[in-house]
Amino acid sequence: MNDESVMARSWKDCIYQQRGELARMLREPLGQLAEHCAPAWGNCEALDAVLSEHFSSIPHCSSLYCVESDGIQICNNIGPEGVVPEHLGRDRSQRPYMQEAVPSWGFLLSDAYIGLSEHRPSLTALQVVSRDSQTLGYLGANFDLRNLPVTSELYEEPGDWRQVKGDPAIRGTVFQQSRVENPMDRNLEQALSILEELMTERGVFQCQIHFSSSLATIWTLDDPLRYRILDHETLGDPDICLIYPPRTYPPDAAIAPAEIGRILRTLQALRLTDQTIYLRMASINIFNGMVSVTFSCDGSHYMPHGEFLAKDTSFWF
Repeated sequence: MNDESVMARSWKDCIYQQRGELARMLREPLGQLAEHCAPAWGNCEALDAVLSEHFSSIPHCSSLYCVESDGIQICNNIGPEGVVPEHLGRDRSQRPYMQEAVPSWGFLLSDAYIGLSEHRPSLTALQVVSRDSQTLGYLGANFDLRNLPVTSELYEEPGDWRQVKGDPAIRGTVFQQSRVENPMDRNLEQALSILEELMTERGVFQCQIHFSSSLATIWTLDDPLRYRILDHETLGDPDICLIYPPRTYPPDAAIAPAEIGRILRTLQALRLTDQTIYLRMASINIFNGMVSVTFSCDGSHYMPHGEFLAKDTSFWF
């Protein structure tokens, strides 16, 4: 596997890697604890004592308990502070982790789910408890995802063309509507020239243009965690460029500065060419190298900028 294929991992690949790391970390200590539980099976107080004694051996755990094969809990919950009463006899049979098949090797790390009490993403590990080759039930260990380490690298957003259908109610009435000229439309060439200056010379790396609302939101290299809103009045005044200091165009940007103007001119054509199928919103991110467009039919496209520039208006209309 080369470096490029490693970088192209999807979010599902990253989840698979992360779950594998967690399973390797938890399987052995839960297996050992299950062996301690077997002699005490059927005795609530004895199980509470065993789980309390060995709670610290299960890393990052929020609660431990034991259930019969039918999902009925036969001891109390054990948490970091000790016994948590009122769970004896609880029916866990309908919980997500009890709906998954435990593998033949006796250990299951469930898919993540939303917990009942805290309403936060959680997951559960189940370890078979057996005695004399007979399955007695399961040792359950709950984990709050906030407490689990993240060992996998964040995935890369895929760079392929993705089309997303919007609201069916809007699609169904698209031919009953027509674009109404707004302040940005009347001054669109100047507005897009200002955005081109901001993106190529003044540190704006992401721009979202709300054509139907006559405004744009921008993100800058100097303050990337906050967006700024440029309304139609601002986009009609080139003086706005004075307050964004000149910045060297990022060398690691996926979109070349010369292509920004071409993209904006294409967006202008998509906005003005047709009165029925017209552009409502678009975005450009120079690091992702992607252009997104949303039309009056509420359909959205996320495209690599090169592919976007290769399409003329006849493709869209």
